[in-house]
Amino acid sequence: MKSFFKINSVIGLLVFGQSWAVKAQSLIFERVFDKTLAQTSYIIGNSLTREAIVIDPKRDIDTYLEIAQDKGLNITHVTETHIHADYLSGSRELAAATGAKLYLSDMGGKDWQYQFAHLPLKEGDKIELGSLALEVMHTPGHTPESLTFLLRDQSAPLTPIKAITGDFIFVGDVGRPDLLEKAAGQVGTQETSAKQLFASIGRFMKLPDDTEIWPGHGAGSFCGKSLSSEPQSTLKQEKLNNHALQFVNNEAGFIDYILSDQPVPPKYFATMKHLNKVHRPLLVEIPKHPKLSKIDADRAINNKLQIIDTRPKEIVASGFIPGSLHIEGGNSFSTFLGSLLDYDQQLILVAEEDKIEDLTRKLMRIGFDNIYGYISNVNDQDLALLKSDRVDLVKFETKIDSKDVQMVDVRTATEFKNGHIKGAENISFTSLAENMDKISRDKPVIIHCQSGARANIAYSILKKNGFNNILNYSGGINDWVEKGRELEKND
Repeated sequence: MKSFFKINSVIGLLVFGQSWAVKAQSLIFERVFDKTLAQTSYIIGNSLTREAIVIDPKRDIDTYLEIAQDKGLNITHVTETHIHADYLSGSRELAAATGAKLYLSDMGGKDWQYQFAHLPLKEGDKIELGSLALEVMHTPGHTPESLTFLLRDQSAPLTPIKAITGDFIFVGDVGRPDLLEKAAGQVGTQETSAKQLFASIGRFMKLPDDTEIWPGHGAGSFCGKSLSSEPQSTLKQEKLNNHALQFVNNEAGFIDYILSDQPVPPKYFATMKHLNKVHRPLLVEIPKHPKLSKIDADRAINNKLQIIDTRPKEIVASGFIPGSLHIEGGNSFSTFLGSLLDYDQQLILVAEEDKIEDLTRKLMRIGFDNIYGYISNVNDQDLALLKSDRVDLVKFETKIDSKDVQMVDVRTATEFKNGHIKGAENISFTSLAENMDKISRDKPVIIHCQSGARANIAYSILKKNGFNNILNYSGGINDWVEKGRELEKND
């Protein structure tokens, strides 16, 4: 099955952004970071035996195939720290492509067992790569089956332990215990999970202070509320700086802290939890989507396929197809799209041809493969294009002083609480569909967000739903603050 995968020669630009290598004796250690989901995976190899294990791989697995080839390694083992909610794991694809053994958690009880063939892992088990060993530590709380892998070179037992913590311990935070309830619908589980997390932290803090912590996410992930952008830390540093670790002997205080002010998880998390647990078709290559002819595009549009315009907001403002949603194809593209659309909705992308592979990779990482094709030039469709009504700061200020204007901040509730423009109402762009009755159809409505990306999404949603008197302050809070204006905060 290896031949089905394309090895991407420019993968550093398109896929993982940056890689951190550490070598100690026979150890080869690679961190692979996907900035689009703030998600981290790891390749650990033995330079003597040429064996390697991949932990928490993403679905476009040519990343790992290329690294293994460059390092002269054979991927012989694949594993995961837990059943993921924020991306579709590539563990099964990678095991199928390489013939590697697939090791997965057998902890957490019968409701948290993977429903496909694998080798089970329990507390205290070891995965060995020559002298290197990954010891399994069961660390429930974020999820019941969550594992941490403690890596050491058994031929040099005094070397520091590396802990691959997944979504258990982050730099600056710990994994949230409320996702099972808020994303997977497991009502009444968050307090139980928080208590499990507290106990797991207590066990983990007994490890040596120089234990290196290598987490599964960084800043920008929805799996915590205050993750650092630093790639790695030590237990000693986290004991000093991680607020979630300051509740020794105070379980009640920890539960109150960890369950408060967590961000609303994206809609697609529930689907990821399900697909990462059950049998599903494997994707054996990066999909190739066709460029649509005018006839095919017209037919698809008439059949109500959803158009996703991925171009920059300045270009979209000058002309977009009626009914299209504008989700700019940047780092948050897949998160925004997965927060809004159902997986059975077939899509047409509007993008330049050289952007399609990047967009496809971003969508396949959350399992969104239902792409009919793409359009590279909206003018080819002979449609009456719409233009965005955008306002700058000067016009925005003249408008919001009027009582006849509704101002809507489409950021999250937490962002709004931490600072907003006086007089604004908060309706997040992901909840617009359920709150259309709160948007005026009689008077002008001005929308804004932090930098303009989510406001442009909201603008396209409202236009699609028949709101015609919408103005978009595309500069958003960033522009407001940069120009010396003040924000109001909720107590």
